[in-house]
Amino acid sequence: MNKQDIATIRKQFKVDNDKMKVHEIFNVYIMKESSDIYHQQSQPFEMLDQDEKELFMINFKKLLTGQLDEKLFELKFQSDVEDSSQLILHKGLLAATNEEWQQQMLLMVEKILQDRQYEMDVVITFIHGEYVKPMRKHQDGDEGSHYDSVYHHPFILCSINKTQDPKKELQFDYIQKQFKYNVMVDPIINLQAPMGGFLFPCITDNAQDVNRVLYVAGKANEPDEMFIEEVLNAEETMTAKDDKIAFEEVVRDAVGHQLNSSTLANVYEEIHRVAEDTEEEDVPTIDYKDVERILTSSGIEDLSTEKVETAFKNVIDDTNYELKARNIVPKFNSKSIKINTKVANISVSPEDLRHVRQVQMDGRRYLMIEVEEDTVIDGFTLIPEAFK
Repeated sequence: MNKQDIATIRKQFKVDNDKMKVHEIFNVYIMKESSDIYHQQSQPFEMLDQDEKELFMINFKKLLTGQLDEKLFELKFQSDVEDSSQLILHKGLLAATNEEWQQQMLLMVEKILQDRQYEMDVVITFIHGEYVKPMRKHQDGDEGSHYDSVYHHPFILCSINKTQDPKKELQFDYIQKQFKYNVMVDPIINLQAPMGGFLFPCITDNAQDVNRVLYVAGKANEPDEMFIEEVLNAEETMTAKDDKIAFEEVVRDAVGHQLNSSTLANVYEEIHRVAEDTEEEDVPTIDYKDVERILTSSGIEDLSTEKVETAFKNVIDDTNYELKARNIVPKFNSKSIKINTKVANISVSPEDLRHVRQVQMDGRRYLMIEVEEDTVIDGFTLIPEAFK
């Protein structure tokens, strides 16, 4: 799934939307002390109050919010796994009755709770729904327009949410004319900040892929490896942060720790070009051969494919590994590069990095920024000075 696929599905989570039908919702309350199921409840989503529907729809949108390889990870299921989650979820997807679906979801709950104890009570919510994607509209005279054909995508979504103690409040009773201390004991389920979850199956363009699952981490660049391996039975993944660190270490291993700003700007531009030239549905990647080509075309001399291949092996221990281009270049059109010094901190975009240089004169180092306009500080325009 690419970011467009995810965004398209996410925006469909709204009440009374004919393109997104949530058939059933299944909530399971877990006690923190024992990791036991304290209560479970399944009901048709349409039976919920309007306000309750809105709260859950917000929760589902929040769950699918984030960047790919940072909070959202498309994972491939492991093969030859006993009692695999892929099989459980597929059975749940094809379940003929609500009871069969609940049974499969409870098997997933067992896997989630195995060898795990939460620090607070949690609620695990499953929904069984269908995303309908229209293909094209047909105009039919005065009868208005309708869709000639649609794609139907049944899915299962899981959201794990923590509970929190209610706020202690002081209230004023208008009738009794007295202040009252409001004591509430019912825990509040925090639907605004999901702890994690998943979407099955992955939906790419108009096709479903039951061999992959979209995993959602609680925090950016901090996937729960135990959840991925033991609960979802999926293959391990590299985060965007991991890819960026690996690329930087490969370059340092191959060419050393020193680069001038123009060369680094060229490197970023070359990688950005790779990402932009790739078809939208494909994930642009670069291997060690691509890295060698990018570094050479950026102005680095005396570099060989063998040297970069060795760097890949030293850093990643896999010369066949492909880095995702979008992960290793800073956001290109924003000031995503931070330059921190004792005197000042500045931010520039990758495309403007070539206008920043470190120069040395009379034994001192200077950070020089090429500008096209006057520099104004507190309303004062600085006088240009000759650089000696």
